[in-house]
Amino acid sequence: MTQTIVFDPLVPLALLIAAAVVVFAGLALALWRGLAGAWLRGLGGVVVIAALAGPNLQREERGNLNDIVVIVSDESASQKLAERAEISSTATDRLEQTLMERDGTDVVRVTVPDGQGDAGTQLLTALNDTLAELPQSRIAGAFLVSDGRLHDLERAPDMPAPLHLLMSGKSSDWDRRLSVTNAPAFAILGEPVTLTLKIEDMGAAPAGTGFAPLEISIDGGPPQRFEVPVDADIELPLTLPHGGRNVIQFTVPSADGELTDRNNTALIQMNGVRDRLRVLLVSGEPHPGGRTWRNLLKSDSSVDLVHFTILRPPEKQDGVPTSELSLIAFPTRELFLEKIEDFDLIIFDRYKRRGILPTIYLDNVVRYVQEGGAVLVAAGPDFASADSIYRSPLAEIMPAAPTARVIEQGFRPTISDLGNRHPVTAGLPDTQNWGRWMRQIEVEPSAGDVIMTGVDDKPLLILNRVGEGRVSLIASDHAWLWNRGFEGGGPQLELLRRLAHWMMGEPELEEDALLAEATGQNMRIARRTLKETAAPFVVTSPDGSTTELSLSETAPGRFETQFTGAEIGLYRLNDGTHETVIGLGPAAPREFEKTIATAELLQPLIDDTRGGVARLEDGIPTIRTVREGRPAAGRGWLGITPRGAYETLNVRQTPLLPAWLVLLLASGLILAAWLREGRR
Repeated sequence: MTQTIVFDPLVPLALLIAAAVVVFAGLALALWRGLAGAWLRGLGGVVVIAALAGPNLQREERGNLNDIVVIVSDESASQKLAERAEISSTATDRLEQTLMERDGTDVVRVTVPDGQGDAGTQLLTALNDTLAELPQSRIAGAFLVSDGRLHDLERAPDMPAPLHLLMSGKSSDWDRRLSVTNAPAFAILGEPVTLTLKIEDMGAAPAGTGFAPLEISIDGGPPQRFEVPVDADIELPLTLPHGGRNVIQFTVPSADGELTDRNNTALIQMNGVRDRLRVLLVSGEPHPGGRTWRNLLKSDSSVDLVHFTILRPPEKQDGVPTSELSLIAFPTRELFLEKIEDFDLIIFDRYKRRGILPTIYLDNVVRYVQEGGAVLVAAGPDFASADSIYRSPLAEIMPAAPTARVIEQGFRPTISDLGNRHPVTAGLPDTQNWGRWMRQIEVEPSAGDVIMTGVDDKPLLILNRVGEGRVSLIASDHAWLWNRGFEGGGPQLELLRRLAHWMMGEPELEEDALLAEATGQNMRIARRTLKETAAPFVVTSPDGSTTELSLSETAPGRFETQFTGAEIGLYRLNDGTHETVIGLGPAAPREFEKTIATAELLQPLIDDTRGGVARLEDGIPTIRTVREGRPAAGRGWLGITPRGAYETLNVRQTPLLPAWLVLLLASGLILAAWLREGRR
């Protein structure tokens, strides 16, 4: 029980102060006048002022509250390395038992697993959240049982008591880590890009590890092995083999004695893009569509266009001397023999045989396509004539043969059933409002896919693969009407862009492909096919286990499904025809970036609370009681600070100056003063 004096004034404080001023002023006047009973009158006034202040004797009955000690146990992935989990669990159990055996001490134990996604160890977040739910006046200390590798230092709490670290891990631990310090998300095809890697030996690494083997694999293929220096930046020039996503895996084989090999792999996903699309446009003669082709191609800043229009064919005889003509000679040999490989796409726009391109040059175009080139033929009336380029070596790669009929009537281009499934034409906008074309060349398809039709469903746009290359045939020379806005026009620019990208083999426009996109540890798998169904496929996880999945159609020609990987790493997808690889999450999760136990991160926070660090390999320290403000750690011991918290069970107040006593004292003092003054 505690006793204190408290005041409960009967009048406002301002009035009480005014009354006190009046009393002391009267006392001063009486003393100045020399009144014999002045001091008695002053005491009487003091009694009245004291009574108005309402003094009470307060008695409190208090109950002592137990101190609270928080134990935060780190059970993240890095704590499962070597023997850390067992040592930490044993130490936590013994510490909890020791604290519970102390009188007046409660223990709150918190377990911290891996953070969501790749957030790492959220140790201080857990401590902060726990302290927020507990009364701060009872916190006597906190113990972190961890390897000290945490990833939320910004959540450090304001500790009212000592903070200690019981550090797992051994002083003899060592680990090897592979990291990629510089890796762009995109790279230009055909040009080397420089990646920066580093292999680090951390902790008590054995001597003689100046070099380490490095294995490099692209898209899950056979790895190449190199010997590289340790603890030094390695600049690696790399040229991507294909467009789209390239999955590059760097691996350092596990060494004897290192803590883990989870950080021995780095997984990089880079997109291969083309710097420029080099296009050769050969117009057989001037016509309204020629300028449209040129304008469309020149409007794209990523296109390098070389355009030749044949204005003066060899058979033209007008008597004008060649020396007086300001025309550029068609550099056929340079373009079709020496530099044909420099072009990504060759367009023949209403071109016909006139002796300008000898047969050997056209044979070279056929070889160019078979080895991976692309040719687009925009056919005009000449394609149906005896001078048609179909009647040349190019017939070997043409997907359709002309019937010699030219249809001169208006028609609205239509996407075929197959075209609705093909990514070049699927989903083109405003298909119902396209303007008409006025001419179509009748052809008979011999290969490839008809994705657009014209008059009476006759083939209008045909795509075909030839060897490693691709060929497209537009059986009309009136596509330019769309660009002029005739009858509302049409999506000529979008169609040409898709067509060019398909011919370049861009993955997003492949009509027969197995694709995957990753978000964290989830992947969306898509199968593009021109068939009505898609076969199931098998997912091979990093540990070698397999899962068979089926797909459902989400759009014409597109089948999709979702898959969540149980672990982080490289996954292989195979449907029997196609195979692709994709990486889920980082190859080396945040928990395994640095694995050597350390107190460096927590040391400033521990020092601020006068706490300490103890290695569990040296044994579990004893627990002592220390006064607040004193050092709470020493050799072989850690301390907690008793807080002396209590709860008030009962409060009683007794007036020190009851009314009858005030009346008796005040009247007695005033009467005594009157009598003394009267005698005198």
